[in-house]
Amino acid sequence: MQDNRLHINEKTNIKRSCRKLQQQFWRFRNMQVLLTNDDGIYAPGLWALYQALAEQHQVRVVAPDRERSAVGHGITLHQPIRSQKTRISGGPSGFAVNGTPADCVKLGLAELLETPPELVVSGINPGANVGVNVSYSGTVAAAKEAAMAGIPAMAVSITAPGDRHMKEAAVVAASFCRQMMDWKLPRGTFLNVNFPDLPKERIRGVRWSRQGANGSAQHFEKRLDPRNRTYYWQGCDAQEGYDRPDIDGAALQENYISITPIKCDMTDYDALNELTRREVTISF
Repeated sequence: MQDNRLHINEKTNIKRSCRKLQQQFWRFRNMQVLLTNDDGIYAPGLWALYQALAEQHQVRVVAPDRERSAVGHGITLHQPIRSQKTRISGGPSGFAVNGTPADCVKLGLAELLETPPELVVSGINPGANVGVNVSYSGTVAAAKEAAMAGIPAMAVSITAPGDRHMKEAAVVAASFCRQMMDWKLPRGTFLNVNFPDLPKERIRGVRWSRQGANGSAQHFEKRLDPRNRTYYWQGCDAQEGYDRPDIDGAALQENYISITPIKCDMTDYDALNELTRREVTISF
């Protein structure tokens, strides 16, 4: 009986050792990474991420040829999609695509990359993508498109415009990419990562959080053009108060990095279970 226990313990220890070796392999090996964004191929946030990721991984850039912020998960159907190899300031190159962030991921996977990526990273977006803004964000949509194709993906944003702390955020985001393979996200789930725009010594840590559901205060500024025609500028006010600390926006306000796992399957299963008990009548 004792020999059997020893044998079982040895097998358990071997399995644990194999898992540790596998985790180290995924953490430190060179991965194929597709990098994109919604701010365009010349955006500083994209190239900050490129520099951080390229130190350990093979990074291929497929990004919009111009800013495509807040286009959500739109794709191009009624005009041709074109791509052009573009070199940035005599340094690294990438594909500039005249489409949306989702187009970039779709085209990259289907046509532009010789080998499929093991990871897709979108960002760094200058401005947080939390709460309802997740639905409008092209940055998030690119990661979602990859997750729909079964590829691990991460969207990365920082709270403020400009590039004061983007390099620091990029280094941390790159370290998250290495750890993602250990976390083994379910197929169709990706990570939405948001950084406070702070120096590293002021960041309090990482908080796993949920997506906030409250919308921002919307407003439209009404104006007249020189021909006396009405037009509008749309704007919104950032939400300031949160009733729970586990909401993505609350984590940022408390100087934490927010990480939110997001599912592509948007079915409300609680409502579905309830509604399947109800009879539906059809009237013509």
